Amino acid sequence: MSFLKKLLVTAAFSAAMFVNAAYAENVKIALVVKSLGNGFFDAANKGAEEAAKELGDVEVIYTGPTKATAEAQIEVVNSLIAQKVNAIAISANDADALVPALKKAMERGITVISWDSGVAPEGRQLHLNPSDTGLIGETIIKLAADYLPEGGDVAILSASSTATNQNAWIEAAKKILPEKFPKINLVATVYGDDDSAKSTDEAKGLLKSYPNLKAIIAPTTVGVVAAAQVVTDEGLIGKVNVTGLALPSEFKKFIDNGSSQAVALWNPIDLGYSAIYLAHDLAVKKEEAKPGATLSIGRVGKVTLDDTNSAAMAPPFQFDKTNIEKFSKIY
Repeated sequence: MSFLKKLLVTAAFSAAMFVNAAYAENVKIALVVKSLGNGFFDAANKGAEEAAKELGDVEVIYTGPTKATAEAQIEVVNSLIAQKVNAIAISANDADALVPALKKAMERGITVISWDSGVAPEGRQLHLNPSDTGLIGETIIKLAADYLPEGGDVAILSASSTATNQNAWIEAAKKILPEKFPKINLVATVYGDDDSAKSTDEAKGLLKSYPNLKAIIAPTTVGVVAAAQVVTDEGLIGKVNVTGLALPSEFKKFIDNGSSQAVALWNPIDLGYSAIYLAHDLAVKKEEAKPGATLSIGRVGKVTLDDTNSAAMAPPFQFDKTNIEKFSKIY
């Protein structure tokens, strides 16, 4: 073989090896959200892309259904299994209904974690809570109680009735009521399914059913905006306070107009970032998810798994007139 032929063969072989190596290093992580078109999850995807860029070997597949149902998410998961992704990081619409599909994914060698809204332990390797469940439950009640010194009737407008995270926060809130907020009377819990139109109807229904209502607490970024808009439109500013968990960028106008005194949230960008970091390290570095394990979440820090292989990212942060302008420019 001539020198030129050897050179060409060597070059072709090297190029093929480079392509194969690049392909092998292309780690596909699906960030599966409850529903598309939700500002909270769009912000989480920004963090996911930030983590992917930082890690250098990750392709984020941002996906989810158009409606926040377990059935629609199962279809998404089955599609991702067929695509042979390396990892699935999911915010679940139902803790139990998704288990069979996610177990199938794990049987195919796909790393599965849940974040934000959890999956039952048998359907994932770990779960990342945005914050401590008890602390969130106490915070959402305190946000209402702080502006009701004499107490009064409050109601909760949640997402779906099967949403793991909202249900856990509500139970924590109910548990803390008699001990720390005895003057607060929780009269109802309704569900808007993280749908703007349904959340609007449910907020109107609460105001009609409970004429003495003093506050609506919505632990969902969709519901809290819908409720604040209803209070604004019906001329109830100063009579009914809307609070809960809100994106500053979406909610600033309601703090400004007085329909809400304060809301809280953690940084959704950090949450999406942390979820990708955890999924990557389990899938690529083969980190073991077990009780007591301490795992990196990049620039956000570290988390330690509890007995259910769950961990909390950070405490919720309060937004009011003193600071919402600043944070509304970030997320």
